[in-house]
Amino acid sequence: MAVVVYMAAVFHRGSLGVASLEAADRFGVGPTALGTFTVLQLLVYASMQVPTGLLVDRFGPRRILTAAALLMGTGQVLFAVASSYPVGLVARAVLGFGDAMTFISLLRLTSAHFSARQYSLVVSFTAALGGLGNLAATVPLTLLLHNAGWTTTFLVTGLVTGVYAIVASRLKDTPHGPAPRTEAMKIRDVVRGVRETWRIPGTRLGFWVHFATMQLPAVLALLWGFPYLVNAHGLSEAVASSVLGVMVIVTIVSGPLIGAVIGRWPQMRMFLVAGYLLVAVGIWAVLLLGPLPPVLLGVVFAVLSLGLPLSAIGFSIGRDYNPLSRVGTASGVVNVGGFLATTLAALGIGLLLDITGSFKYAMVVSVVLTTLGTWRTAVWWRRTRAHVFAAQARGEQVPVRIRPRRWDSAALSVS
Repeated sequence: MAVVVYMAAVFHRGSLGVASLEAADRFGVGPTALGTFTVLQLLVYASMQVPTGLLVDRFGPRRILTAAALLMGTGQVLFAVASSYPVGLVARAVLGFGDAMTFISLLRLTSAHFSARQYSLVVSFTAALGGLGNLAATVPLTLLLHNAGWTTTFLVTGLVTGVYAIVASRLKDTPHGPAPRTEAMKIRDVVRGVRETWRIPGTRLGFWVHFATMQLPAVLALLWGFPYLVNAHGLSEAVASSVLGVMVIVTIVSGPLIGAVIGRWPQMRMFLVAGYLLVAVGIWAVLLLGPLPPVLLGVVFAVLSLGLPLSAIGFSIGRDYNPLSRVGTASGVVNVGGFLATTLAALGIGLLLDITGSFKYAMVVSVVLTTLGTWRTAVWWRRTRAHVFAAQARGEQVPVRIRPRRWDSAALSVS
């Protein structure tokens, strides 16, 4: 039941991707204003991650997921009937609030219902099933928009999501019933808890892993992939939707495989991240060269899509290096990373499109952010490893035992 709420969240989040051209016509806006829809939604999402973690710890994931379904349904219904740009912005903000409350609640449910060994696999399966929502937001949504129209399409999807809140209210926080509720916290205590969570090297590593791996595929799926394929590579709308569909299918299939690998060999998870980031930067450089045939674009987008399931590694790292009482907060901090990067990319691409009118220059924003994320991931990977080696030397139990490598001797001190 909880996964269905997440599938709805992923669908609504990506629904503007194939509807971006229709949205520009409906609201009479250019690239920057169009990008603001996604930027606002992602800003709301990112800013709500830590508060959502605290809300989940305070009230339990069942109540928060129920509220999330109601908010997403309300936001999409409002978006369906919006005829002015300001009302459309309000609708996407409401949708963003509901979306923001979904995944952290799911992570808390997973922590309560499954062991640490099962956690990575279950999270990956959850992300893969959520990908079905993303798949529905490609070719099926394109066909529905063309046949039923804007208002009917978003009205129906919004009403179905809102009604599903009744089903979500029947979830169990833990196998034995309601989750134990934490006491209400003062703002000063909240800030202290977030600061203590952020000081843990594993939390920062999880943040930068999520920042680096999620941004490229997310910015393509959420907003700019569709117009980029149509305008920069000359694809028809149907073929562009199919390329995005391939991206989603690869995400769905690869998620459980990646989860199984890192669940069995957790010491390999950062090597998978490093390999992906090196390949992604190189592939993106090829994309900037000029128009490519649809088949090659499908292959390129398929490879880039691996960043979405790999971004779940950030959550498993955050979970490993934080006490259970702060898993919600740590997951929220990690989740901020990817959505902050995606927000910056969506906004930067829109601004450069307005200035230059060329995707070739605008998409450089995404490359720069991936490079930044790769650098910071490398820094905190080394620092986290140094932290683990120090704990092993003291005879302490560590989540994942690792062996030293030559480059560990040059690990930087934490600053």
